[in-house]
Parts: sequence; C-alpha cells; structure tokens
Amino acid sequence: MQEIFDENVFKKGIGRQINLPFLKAVSTAFKNIRVRFGRSFITIGGIFFSLTFLMSTFTNNVIAQSLLASGTDEVKFLLQPMAQEVQARQVWLISLSLLVCIIGIMNAMLTSVTERYREIGTWKCLGALDRFIVELFLLESTFQGLIGSIGGAILGFLFPLFVNIGKYGTQVIEVLPWLEILKYGAITIVIGLVLSIAGAIYPAYRATQMVPADAMRQEM
Repeated sequence: MQEIFDENVFKKGIGRQINLPFLKAVSTAFKNIRVRFGRSFITIGGIFFSLTFLMSTFTNNVIAQSLLASGTDEVKFLLQPMAQEVQARQVWLISLSLLVCIIGIMNAMLTSVTERYREIGTWKCLGALDRFIVELFLLESTFQGLIGSIGGAILGFLFPLFVNIGKYGTQVIEVLPWLEILKYGAITIVIGLVLSIAGAIYPAYRATQMVPADAMRQEM
C-alpha cells in the first residue's frame, strides 16, 4: 500500500512540472544576453576574433592559389617561394585560435552558471524541467556564436581582400573564385556554431545538476 502511495505522489509531482515552450526559451535567452550584455559582448568578441582569423586564413589561401593559377608572372614569382611555408604555419595558428575560442566560451558559460545559481534554483523550484535549462544555455551560446561567426566571416574576408588588393592590385578581384569564398564563409559560420554549442554543453549539464534548495540558500 505504501509503495502505491509513493508511486502516486511521484507521478503527481512530475505532473506539476512546467514544460515551457521552446519559444519561451528563445525569448528568455535573448533577454539574458541583453541583461548580461558586457559578459555576452566578451564571449562574442572571443568568437569573433577567432573566426576572423580562420576566415582570413581561408581567404588568403584562396587568393594565393587563384593568383598562382591565373595571376601575372610577376605575382607568381613573388608568391611561389612562401606559399608552402605560410600554409604550414597557419595550420598551427588556426588550431590554437579555435582551442582558445572554445575554452573562452566554456569559461564564460560556467561563470554564467555560477552568477545565476539562485536564478536557476528558482526556476527548478517553480517546476522548470532540466530540458528547459539546457535549452536556455545552449540557445544563449548559439546566438552568441551566430553573431560572432557572421561578423568574423565578413571581416575575415574583407580585411585580407583589401590587403591583397593593396599588394597585387585589382587583379585579385578579377581572379577571385566567389563561390569558393562563399563556401569557406559558410564553413566558418558552421564551425563557430559548433564550437559555441560544444562549449556550452558542460555548463548546461552543471546547471541541471543543481539542487534547488541548496541553490536558494546560496549567497551570491
């Protein structure tokens, strides 16, 4: 009899949990980004500069290959000796840049969990499901990643384009394969989003492991 009672109580408690709609999580994520604009700006900045470097590397490589294939003999002579050396060095720089990016995202989101300890505890006390909390953190990180990635892809294309035009003239625009640039821009944005989501997974998990009563007692 006791077992039946406990099971009924358990089912009743689950029934009272709040299953908030996805759009509510989206609006809450936007609100949290606005409220914590300073920290969000730092996170977006880290993504922005990492992805700017990545896209600029892609753009420089595409421009160099295009000039080697279709540029003037003078330009080919200037580019050929340095092409392989620069490419090998950039692989390490890109890897380091992306590593710093994902660590920065994870650190920012973990700090966000700590700062919002009581807030998350309040949500859980009011019946918010763990799924809602996970969605909230992943959405915040996704929005930040999207903004930083798009901005980084744009600047990472424009900056090396103008630098190379200054070096080699307008023939850079004439030989530039625009479809390939668009492809690398899309790859850059996808990489930024993947890194942003990956960096938020562990902080989101940490948030769901909070005991609501302990969180409410926490002094911040």
